[in-house]
Amino acid sequence: MSCSPFDLKDFLLEELSDAQRLQVAAHVQTCPNCRLELDRLRLTQTALLSLPDEEIPQRIGFVSDQIFEPSPWRRGWAAFWGSPARLAFASAAMLSVALLVSPVLHRPNSAGSPAVSTISDAEIRQRIDRGIAEGVTRAVADIETRYSQRTEQLVKDIERRDLEERTNIQKIAENTIDYLQHDKQAADRRLLEANAGEPR
Repeated sequence: MSCSPFDLKDFLLEELSDAQRLQVAAHVQTCPNCRLELDRLRLTQTALLSLPDEEIPQRIGFVSDQIFEPSPWRRGWAAFWGSPARLAFASAAMLSVALLVSPVLHRPNSAGSPAVSTISDAEIRQRIDRGIAEGVTRAVADIETRYSQRTEQLVKDIERRDLEERTNIQKIAENTIDYLQHDKQAADRRLLEANAGEPR
């Protein structure tokens, strides 16, 4: 512990003004404790300066870092396929692509195969709308089913807890009644014994 009015580390690192440095230097000449501490600081500084320079790592990886997370593409894909509404939209989009590509792939060849009937834009639009409506209806039905199952489970849990609490209250009441009956019987016995001991 230095008794100098200034920090000896600042003196060693030359961070004091000239007047302060002179004051510390004069104090160190007269104080053996401060001189010893200054010698230790100089020794530490020399040891640190003798160490080779090594490159400091730019960043330390943590488990929560994005390196350990799935790639953005994979996260987006999982989020896309995890949502019922998006799944319905994707189904409708795939259906529309299939409807548009199907006539192109199944063109009649020139060898006289029967002609493929063309589908009008209105019919394609109607099929896409029907597919979207079916997908949304299916997604809504799935969500409603999940919510109803969750509600049923919650109701069952509440009923089970209510039954357990009622059973516990009933056991406590029965134990209390047994205790009171036992206490009353003991009191009656003591009263009989007291009456039996009295002279007539």
